[in-house]
Amino acid sequence: MKIFITGGTGFIGSALISELRDCRITVLSRDPARASEQLGSHVQAIGDLDQLASFDGYDAVINLAGEPIINKRWTPRQKALICESRWQITRQLVAKIQASAQPPHTFISGSAVGIYGDQHDTVIDEHFDIPAHVAADDFAHHVCQQWENIAREAESDATRVCLLRTGIVLAKHGGALAKMLPPYRLGLGGPIGDGKQYFPWIHLDDMVRAITFLLHTQDAQGPFNMTAPDPIPNKVFSRTLARTLHRPHFLFTPAFALKLALGESASLLLEGQRAIPMKLTTLGFEFHHRHLSQALTDLLSH
Repeated sequence: MKIFITGGTGFIGSALISELRDCRITVLSRDPARASEQLGSHVQAIGDLDQLASFDGYDAVINLAGEPIINKRWTPRQKALICESRWQITRQLVAKIQASAQPPHTFISGSAVGIYGDQHDTVIDEHFDIPAHVAADDFAHHVCQQWENIAREAESDATRVCLLRTGIVLAKHGGALAKMLPPYRLGLGGPIGDGKQYFPWIHLDDMVRAITFLLHTQDAQGPFNMTAPDPIPNKVFSRTLARTLHRPHFLFTPAFALKLALGESASLLLEGQRAIPMKLTTLGFEFHHRHLSQALTDLLSH
């Protein structure tokens, strides 16, 4: 299979490419030489999408690119960067798919569970009806909804579109968990705010396997919650992580401190979604890491 991937040097993308080592992969990268060296001999890297007139000859396109949404305060400039880093590349990919005489059969494009807004303890599957106030006021929803709308323009009789509504991907050497580990190892970890907000997590291994599953499942299309079947409140996550590391668990991060430090972007940590992967499981995908304690033990014992 011949596949084009954006975001291939990120921690999800590089793990996915390792899993797809029997495929012919082309990645888009700002530094093609470094990307080729990092990702392996089965990967060709290009620096500009304009090097391709279309996606004729490609079986699939996987779009994982985007400016990190949590790393900085959401100033107007940062919000614009978050949006355009997702929307612009997706528009370009869709245009190349539409320009193809024989377009790829599958377009898999990123999104996030943030599209649902803060839903407290309501169980959310892919058919959840997003309330009007979320659609009107929530920045994360706005980013993801427009991202998905653009990606859906690639849908045709020849091309199916799968949208990855991704939760918090757990990996030892990247993402949220890697940032949490230093304070927790010092015994300084604890819940965020009141800890009641749900934490829709997924093990990196299952994230990669689920993307590969969607790639090979012809009936798969539309949005998919890329989350483990057992979302838990933040305070339970925090306690489980401390216990896995054999560290004390008595501190917490007050909501006001996060809001002072991060401004509006603190909402990503103080709000949550009890999202479940109904469509994945209905199609027959089997999670290797269904429960948090087992997932953390797997990640932290290596």
